[in-house]
Amino acid sequence: MANASGFFTPSVPRLRSKIQPSIGVSRSGFCFSGGISRRVVCSSAIEGAEKLVSPSESRMPKLVSKGCKLVGCGSAVPSLSVSNDDLSKIVDTSDEWISVRTGIRNRRVMSGKESLKKLAVEAARKALEMADFDPNDLDLILMCTSTPEDIFGSAPQIQRELGCRNSPLAYDITAACSGFVLGLISAASHIRGGGFRNVLVIGADGLSRFVDWTDRGTCILFGDAAGAVLVQACDAEEDGLLSFDLHSDGEGGRHLGAPINDNETDELLGSNGSALDFPPKKSSYSCIQMNGKEVFRFAVRCVPQSIESALEKAGLVSGNVDWLLLHQANQRIIDAVATRLDFPQEKVISNLANYGNTSAASIPLALDEAVRSGKVKPGHTIAAAGFGAGLTWGSAIIRWG
Repeated sequence: MANASGFFTPSVPRLRSKIQPSIGVSRSGFCFSGGISRRVVCSSAIEGAEKLVSPSESRMPKLVSKGCKLVGCGSAVPSLSVSNDDLSKIVDTSDEWISVRTGIRNRRVMSGKESLKKLAVEAARKALEMADFDPNDLDLILMCTSTPEDIFGSAPQIQRELGCRNSPLAYDITAACSGFVLGLISAASHIRGGGFRNVLVIGADGLSRFVDWTDRGTCILFGDAAGAVLVQACDAEEDGLLSFDLHSDGEGGRHLGAPINDNETDELLGSNGSALDFPPKKSSYSCIQMNGKEVFRFAVRCVPQSIESALEKAGLVSGNVDWLLLHQANQRIIDAVATRLDFPQEKVISNLANYGNTSAASIPLALDEAVRSGKVKPGHTIAAAGFGAGLTWGSAIIRWG
C-alpha cells in the first residue's frame, strides 16, 4: 500500500487559529513551522547549493510563497440519454430496481460521431471561457482518463484542438475514478515545485465502450462525460488547495478492473506440442469486471478516513466545510460516507441520478453544475474525494475561486 501526505497553507486568515505550530517534513517535500511553509532539500549532494545562485536567479523564494487556486470550470456530456427504462428492454432490470440500489435514473452515452476527445475539448474551452483565459498561456494540460482513444494518450491531441501555439506540456494520468483528484494534486505540484503558472486539469472517460451491456450488475452504472478545471498560480494567502491525502492498494485491484484478454492459441509449433507464442495475437481489453459488495465496503471504509486525514492536515473539521463532493459512483456510498463524516444532506453535492458513474469526469462535472447553478460560490470550501479501480483513493480540501 502506498500513500502520500498533503500540502496545506495555514496562511489563510480564517484557518490560522486552527493550526498548532509544528515542525515536520511531509512527503510532499514541504516543511511546516508555525504556519510557514518552507522548501526542504533532502539530498546532501546539493546541500548549500543556494549559495551558488544569486537571489535574483534563484527560484526558491518564489516557491516559498506560491499557492494555487481554481479559477474556471467546464463540462460536456454526450447527447444520447439512456434511461433505466431503456435498459430494462435489453437486460432483466427495472427503473425501481436500479434507482433504489444506486440512485441512478439516466446516463449519457457517446454515439454517432461523438468522441471522448471532443467532449474533453468542449469542457476545457468552457473552463477557459469562465476564467476569461487564453489557451496560448497554458503551461500544462493534464488529461485524466482511463479510456483514451489512443493507447499512447490523448492530452497532446487536446492541446492541438485547443489551438495552443506555444506547445505547452500535455500528458495523460490513468487512475480511473480517482484520476481527477490526482490531477489536481499533480497540477499543484507542478505549480508549487516546478514554476508552472497555468494548468488545465481535465477528467474524461468513456466507460460505455468497456461495459458488457448484457450484465445488469455493471451496465446500469456507467456513463460518459468530461469536466475540466483551470488551476492557476497565486500568492499563498489566496491558496485554494488546503490539503490532500492519497492512497493506493494493488491487493484490491481484483475487485474492479478491465484487464487485457488472454488470447489462447491452439496452434502448435513443430511436433513437441509447444504453443506458437510469436508473433503475438492482437490484444484487447475485457469489459469492466466488478465485485460490487467489496467495492462498496472499500469505499465506505477508506473514503471517510481519507477525508478526515485531509481535514486534519488543513486544521479543519467537517463543520468548517461548505460542501462534500464525492466521486459519483453510487448514492448509497455517498450517503454512507456523508453519515460517517456527519455531513448533512443539504451540504452534499450529487448529480448521480442524471449521469451515473462517469469515472474521472464525475467530480469536475458535478462541480461545474454546482458552480454554474450558484450553489458553490467563490470562497466556499469543498471536501472532495475520488475512489475506484487500482484500487486508488484520495481526497483534497479545496476552496473555489
